[in-house]
Amino acid sequence: MPISSSSQPLAIFDLDNTLIAGDSDHAWGNFLVSKGKVDPSYYQARNDQFYRDYQQAQLNIHEYLQFVSEPLISMTPEELETLQAEFLQDIIRPLYLSKAQDLLAQHRDNGDYLLIITATNSIVAGPIAQDLGVDEFLATELERREGRITGKIKGTPCYQDGKVLRLQQWLKKHQYQPGTMHFYSDSINDRPLLEYVDFPVVVDGDEALVAHAKRYRWPLMSLRA
Repeated sequence: MPISSSSQPLAIFDLDNTLIAGDSDHAWGNFLVSKGKVDPSYYQARNDQFYRDYQQAQLNIHEYLQFVSEPLISMTPEELETLQAEFLQDIIRPLYLSKAQDLLAQHRDNGDYLLIITATNSIVAGPIAQDLGVDEFLATELERREGRITGKIKGTPCYQDGKVLRLQQWLKKHQYQPGTMHFYSDSINDRPLLEYVDFPVVVDGDEALVAHAKRYRWPLMSLRA
C-alpha cells in the first residue's frame, strides 16, 4: 500500500514472539524436518542451536542464513510455494494472537502505516506479513535467480543494527519522514531499532530486554496475557 503522505505516522512491528506466539524461522526448520526435506538429526540439532544463539544475542547471522538456504537451493519455485502455503496454514496461523490483531487494527484505524521489520528471511516472513494485512514488510532477503534460491544473501541482513540500516534505506527510498515512529518487539536483538524510534514498546520481552526497558522506562506490554 502506498504511503499517504511523507509525514504519516509509522507503526513498526517485529514478527516472531511479538505479533505471533512463536518464532517462525525456528518453526520453519522444524517444519522442513517434519516434511522429510532435510536430514532430521543433523538439521534439528543445528536449528535448535542457532535459536539458542539468537536468544542469547550471539547468533552469527551469515552462518545461520547459509544453513537456512541450503535445503532451499534444490527446490523448484512451485515446490517452495506449496511448502510456504502449508506452513502458513498449519503452523503459523495457530500462533496468531487476538491482541496482536487488535493492536494492528488500532494503528490502522489511527491512520498509521504498518510495517513489519524482521530478521526472518522473506521466504518465511513474506506470506505471514501479507496474511496479517500490514502495508509492507522488511525481512532478510535470500537471493533468487529465475525463481530459485541461490544460497546468497541479498543486501544487509535485517538483524540487530541491520534493522536500523534497512529502515533508513527504506525511508530514504520513499522520501518518507514519518511524524512519529512506534516499534514493538520482544527481543534484546532489537535494542538498536528500539533506541532509534520515537516510541519503543517491549512486548512479552526476554529477560535482557525487560531489564533494559525498566532502566530506560520504556513501556512494557503483553499480547498473550
